[in-house]
Amino acid sequence: MVMGRNISMLSNFILLGFSEHPEMQVILFVLFLGIYFMTLAWNLGLIVLIRMESHLHSPMYFFLGNLSFVDISYTSSVAPKMLCDFFKKQKTISFVGCAAQFFFFIGMGGTECCLLAAMAYDRYAAISNPLLYTALMSPTICVGMATAAYAGGFLTGLVQTSSIFQLHFCGPRVINHFFCDLPPLLALSCSSTFLSQVVNFLVVCAVGGTSALVVLVSYGYIVTAVMKIHSTQGQTKAFNTCASHLTTVILFYGSGLFSYLHSSAGYSRDQDKVVSMFYGAVIPMLNPIIYSLRNKEIKDALKKLKERKKQMSFMCLIIP
Repeated sequence: MVMGRNISMLSNFILLGFSEHPEMQVILFVLFLGIYFMTLAWNLGLIVLIRMESHLHSPMYFFLGNLSFVDISYTSSVAPKMLCDFFKKQKTISFVGCAAQFFFFIGMGGTECCLLAAMAYDRYAAISNPLLYTALMSPTICVGMATAAYAGGFLTGLVQTSSIFQLHFCGPRVINHFFCDLPPLLALSCSSTFLSQVVNFLVVCAVGGTSALVVLVSYGYIVTAVMKIHSTQGQTKAFNTCASHLTTVILFYGSGLFSYLHSSAGYSRDQDKVVSMFYGAVIPMLNPIIYSLRNKEIKDALKKLKERKKQMSFMCLIIP
């Protein structure tokens, strides 16, 4: 009897999305569609640019290319379903679909944490040990670090998905969110969530905490190394190489930790949707801009690409 009841409860969920604001549906749809397309265009553009330009074939840009791929995957685990649901009366998602969406979202989030830590270590090696940089960040080591980042991210997704979707969900099965995120799923459970919350906390500490520690230690060594540089120009140049990465770290970790570790007593659904939208869609859109605006090598690569296009256009005109 109980088994039959549980099976009937696990058929599907209903996503409320942004239905509390029907007057804003068209505006929000256009806004989020624009954000998603810009995320795809800018991140894909950065990946192609890194692949095409040989002088960008370095560890820093290897990790940046992987970060762009993760950002595309991260956003795509949520955005297409959210956009399709905007004008549907019944925004349903199957139990398996919800679990898959949660797994890929958490998995890519965990991978991004690990990649940001790897990028911090790369900056430490470049600034603190420039003579040993080639040995410390050899192609084999870079590929190994990237592989470990993906493995760590997907292990995070697997553990958290298993802990959440073994819960019993009952009642109206309504998720007050635009995708299957952790807080609303916990709120929907009619069985004890204590074990799942403990697992979530341990996973966040293990992956997010360890990654944050690597970032902090790396920047500690970077600051020490930069302070030893006597010229102000040299110090500024060294700090500028880290500014983009540090901005990304602050945005990603700040919004992610706020969403997943804030007190349930002050939990606000609207607040959580805004924060989730920020780290799930806005940050992946901003990352390629952040890394490109103050990066001379990427600007030079873009100029070379434009010059090649002009040359090709000219050749097409003179050759009938």
